[in-house]
Amino acid sequence: MYHPQLNVFVCVADCGSFSKAAEKLFISSTAVMKQMNQMETQLGLTLFERTNHGICLTSAGESIYKDAKYMISYAEKALQRARRLQEEGTCTLRVGTSLLNPCKPFMDLWNRVSDRFSRYKINVVPFEDDHNNILSIIEQVGETFDFLVGVCDSAQWLKRCSFYPLGIYRKCVAVPLDHRLAGRKQLKISDLYGETLLMVSRGDSPLNDRLRDDLEQHHPQIRIEDTEHFYDISVYNRCVQEGAVLLNVECWKDVHPALVTIPVDWEYTIPYGILYAKNPPETVQNFMRAVAAVQA
Repeated sequence: MYHPQLNVFVCVADCGSFSKAAEKLFISSTAVMKQMNQMETQLGLTLFERTNHGICLTSAGESIYKDAKYMISYAEKALQRARRLQEEGTCTLRVGTSLLNPCKPFMDLWNRVSDRFSRYKINVVPFEDDHNNILSIIEQVGETFDFLVGVCDSAQWLKRCSFYPLGIYRKCVAVPLDHRLAGRKQLKISDLYGETLLMVSRGDSPLNDRLRDDLEQHHPQIRIEDTEHFYDISVYNRCVQEGAVLLNVECWKDVHPALVTIPVDWEYTIPYGILYAKNPPETVQNFMRAVAAVQA
């Protein structure tokens, strides 16, 4: 109901620093500064005074800050009122879907339990995978979306919503079609010696951190380069452009047509499942109870 840049703007103003806001939002300082520069350009206003000691709001920035806080609060209350009205009639469950987080696993479950929910309808809500704004998307679980489905080992995601695991996917690697390993059906870790492996940076995924520890301690012949904490199509394009190896998940094997995903002889996996609000409404709780029953 409002531009997600407002969340970033308010965070920067509260922190008094682009870098501190970036840490809190779990995105790069460059991404924060880029969004704020875009916001100032779009509004035709100077919102921040930038000094060697940090930043502070201009008078125009102070005005926007006060109104932004009001708009965010008002939007949240408006959504709550609308949700209450909606729940009085036919119940609609809103499930998000994107390239990396498709809703098909949810719909497969829905087909198994839908006979118990004659008053319920499903509304599929598309969203874009964008590593700069994915946390803003996750924060909309319970507002814009009732459910998302995806792989999840992210501390930042789990702080913002509940997670019901449905299963696991294998950790694999993806390589460009013209890569020397592209024709292989299975890889040993030693096959990656001399290669550059792209994987998410430390600090958000315990599973990825354990894999990184293993590779750094026991297989230093593999060069590791960081990506953003959250994948989007840009990391797949980077893999193609650099001719590198990308840590991937088997469910994402068809994300990029110029890459092939290959299993590796390790035991690393990641859970996937349903993401829903920390304090879900009764409609969502009813569905989750039905899911738990059919999964038992």
